[in-house]
Amino acid sequence: MRIVIDTNVLLSGLLWHGAPHTLFNQARDGTVDLMMSQILMDELAEVITRQKFAAILQRTSRTPERILLELRTFAEMVAAPPLPQPVCRDPDDDAVLACALAAQADLIVSGDDDLLVLKQFQEIRIVTPAQAVNIISG
Repeated sequence: MRIVIDTNVLLSGLLWHGAPHTLFNQARDGTVDLMMSQILMDELAEVITRQKFAAILQRTSRTPERILLELRTFAEMVAAPPLPQPVCRDPDDDAVLACALAAQADLIVSGDDDLLVLKQFQEIRIVTPAQAVNIISG
């Protein structure tokens, strides 16, 4: 199963426990295929270096660079051209949709209401982390 995880959920999975962490582990162990575009990787790289995450990174002895390097070992990168026209209420979220479309993803996983309100984009379901864990677990 191919999934695209939005930046906030991915960051939660990297730094804390819960459903996002379960998804991150499922991607790392190959249970699911985590699909990413360069735009999403760049967004994560920018967000993870914010000061508000410095303490948690220090406590876990991790650096943004190490996290991104680890992610690149199992995330499958796809070229995701921009959508021809905006879809989301927040145009920045269109990058998630574009990645999912280019990757032929089965699921988009998000906690963002601007994405969740869509419920589906083309044939791709948009679900919360908890819903994704349930779907993947079968």
